Amino acid sequence: MTVVVHSAPLLVPIARPPIRDGAVAARDGRVLAIGTRRETLAAHPGAEEARWPGVVVAGLVNAHTHLQFTRMAKVGARVYGTFEEWSDTFDEAHAALEGEDWAASAREGALLALRHGTTAVGDVVTDLDALPVPREAGLAGVSYLEILGDNDREWAQAGRRRLTSTLNRLAAGDVPRGDGPWTARVGIAPHAPYTLDTAVLADLADLMRAYGLRGHIHLQESVHEREFTVSGTGPLAALVRRIGLDFEILRAGGTGQGPADFLDGLGLLGPHCHVAHGVHLDAAERALLRARGVGVALCPRSNRTLGIDGPPVAALLEEGGVVAVGTDSLASSPSLDLLEDVRLLHALAREQGYRAADLARRLVEAATIGGARALGLDAGPGRIGSLDIGARCDLAVFDVDPGGRDPYRTLIEDGPGRCVATVTGGVHAGRLANITSGGNTWALASRRH
Repeated sequence: MTVVVHSAPLLVPIARPPIRDGAVAARDGRVLAIGTRRETLAAHPGAEEARWPGVVVAGLVNAHTHLQFTRMAKVGARVYGTFEEWSDTFDEAHAALEGEDWAASAREGALLALRHGTTAVGDVVTDLDALPVPREAGLAGVSYLEILGDNDREWAQAGRRRLTSTLNRLAAGDVPRGDGPWTARVGIAPHAPYTLDTAVLADLADLMRAYGLRGHIHLQESVHEREFTVSGTGPLAALVRRIGLDFEILRAGGTGQGPADFLDGLGLLGPHCHVAHGVHLDAAERALLRARGVGVALCPRSNRTLGIDGPPVAALLEEGGVVAVGTDSLASSPSLDLLEDVRLLHALAREQGYRAADLARRLVEAATIGGARALGLDAGPGRIGSLDIGARCDLAVFDVDPGGRDPYRTLIEDGPGRCVATVTGGVHAGRLANITSGGNTWALASRRH
């Protein structure tokens, strides 16, 4: 198998410090060697070289998105006053798209993600047709089957059977599923504490364990989520009642617990799971997530669209734990450019008082290895999120010149909108293809599937 050497004036492998005039050698989609361009080429005579401009960084990991909602970009193109206002707008727009080709919409989203240097996703899938799209596009990661709207009675009557039937079909290969190191895996996404009944949430935790699947859930996105779980009141409770969902938590007048404690008591939190948003997590809840090994995917531009405060990024970084980055979908964000969210997180962290000199590096790590850790894909064969020997060879090329500046800060300040090539799973000889999008020519290098 042909060895391909990807080289650039600056290589940011994440697994080790940046390398000037660096290179990474790949064979059969995996990293074979890494070092300076000179030593790497000398060690692999006859290798094909792909010489890239600017900065090459390990492929970005978008730890929370909904690719199938790409065609709902009009919903995400404005700013809302409240989460509930956005939710009503989304529901109305979604209902008007009955019969939409969600797989085609997801394919458009996958191309946009690749266009911005993303090579792996935590993709939340509402319609099964969209499930295989990331794998088909060459994206690694986990595709999470989203569950929402079931009360305990409906779940017992039909909902559980539908999900287990789908999971069994996936396990049998009747529905496209990737379970190898090069393809997207499948997980379960209970939508949120306010969109599923209590016994349903507990049963989904059991099913994750029974099937050995990862979980992903929206947590503390709305400021009213705590009021909902503690007392069964507030705007979210009104929204749930308005759409006709009859949940135990409303009948009982709440649980007396905040959202994180509520989910933890049902067995949903653990190292197999990561959460999205976490905007209103308090110190005790952040400590609980760290203790359970639960990562948090921050989506600050989506929060801004929904009229929500920024997440506590400074505290999350200072306290430790797994921090990842997501764009959410185009239904709540202006683009799928993950570095735009990283740039906003950088500004938010400074506003929140983060003063350590390592901020830029840690945020680039959050968008790469942090996302891999949140998805459980940072170890073993085909691991993602960094360029080290044996890892999947995913990388993104940004046409920026760091000069003598910090390369991580250069990526954050100048990188958004400047991705010129994306490589997923290495590249075979002759597999470089140019794609024209928006008047710009962009190179996609991908392993043959």
